[in-house]
Amino acid sequence: MAAAITWVTLDTAILQVVDSTAGTTVGKASGIGRVQARVGSLRSNPLNVTVQPPLDSITAVGSTMSTVTVSAPDSLSDSLQVEAWATPTGAQNLAGRRVAFAATLYSVSGTTVALVPGDTVRTSGGGLAIVQVRYTAGSRPDSVVVLASAHRADGTPVPGSPVHFVVEFLP
Repeated sequence: MAAAITWVTLDTAILQVVDSTAGTTVGKASGIGRVQARVGSLRSNPLNVTVQPPLDSITAVGSTMSTVTVSAPDSLSDSLQVEAWATPTGAQNLAGRRVAFAATLYSVSGTTVALVPGDTVRTSGGGLAIVQVRYTAGSRPDSVVVLASAHRADGTPVPGSPVHFVVEFLP
């Protein structure tokens, strides 16, 4: 018979264990909290859990317009940059936040573009998420609209989301 593992929090002001057998934990306040697994009198080493505050907002950094010259050898747009904001500020509260980018093409079929490095980017310690648009194949589109979105843990959009960018394609 397998022994039952029970999860507990060592920092009740920061973390709450909702389901002690599954280890489901929720953050109560931002900071680093610790959880521990227990089986009878046996205790695991404490595991650190970083609780980040919800994002306050996201905004565009720099221009929301860019161009791609299709005939250039490496047809990439300028960097499309989004900055995430959280209170209190600091790398521990900004790093690793997911920002989803989506590109929409209008009026040209068979055209493909790619978001570089990908359609979901994690923020840096300074809160920046950066992508570029690469023209990959097909008829040259006039433009592409790129939306950058961030959501809170409960699924609600972060204020300022989505951020709109327009990338124009030149011959």
